[in-house]
Amino acid sequence: MAPLKVIGASFGRTGTDSFRIALNKLGYNTHHMRSMHEPNAQPELFTKAYLHPEEPVDWDQIYEGYDAACDWPTVSFLEPLLKKYPDAKVILTVRDPDSWYKSVMNTVYKIHSTMKVHTEGKMKFNAEMIETIVLDGAFGNDDINNAEAMKAKFIEHIAWVKKHVPADRLLVLELGEGWDRLCKFLDKPVPNEPYPHANTTKEFNERVSKVLMEQSAPPVAT
Repeated sequence: MAPLKVIGASFGRTGTDSFRIALNKLGYNTHHMRSMHEPNAQPELFTKAYLHPEEPVDWDQIYEGYDAACDWPTVSFLEPLLKKYPDAKVILTVRDPDSWYKSVMNTVYKIHSTMKVHTEGKMKFNAEMIETIVLDGAFGNDDINNAEAMKAKFIEHIAWVKKHVPADRLLVLELGEGWDRLCKFLDKPVPNEPYPHANTTKEFNERVSKVLMEQSAPPVAT
């Protein structure tokens, strides 16, 4: 389905799963970190693209079947994606840096420490992708426990997006803002239902723990 029509430019834990659901309700098919658990997911392609930026990347292949994307790993490739898809609209959701850091430490970082014990199959590739692109890349493992350094990275990312995305392509939303400006920006009718609210810290940890258990379980003999 690519090329991408909408790119979410926000770090994870800024309402990206609610944003994914919202875009899907507006008619898009949205790539998200959740997509890495699909049967045909190839997290290793993102890892390779991150480690070897000098090599060409077939973004249409990576995003095949999707016309929108948000969350990691997408957000770590904004610069090449903005060039590849010059007509895509870009949406940046912002939130308070203190609450963002707290959410990251209670979800992404906490779960990844558990994922690292899974060394087989897709779980291995997902763990490697998160380690490379998010923890070492976006965060820098040396800074993960340094709240001020992490919050500075978050603020710097927001500033980068605002500087490099043309104003006519960019919409900046506050976390939990709702439908109105989003739908106007995308030229879509406002759905007759509340804006989604999904993937709270509790829901995130329960969902990922379930995935870890399912993917690490031995195959059932038939």
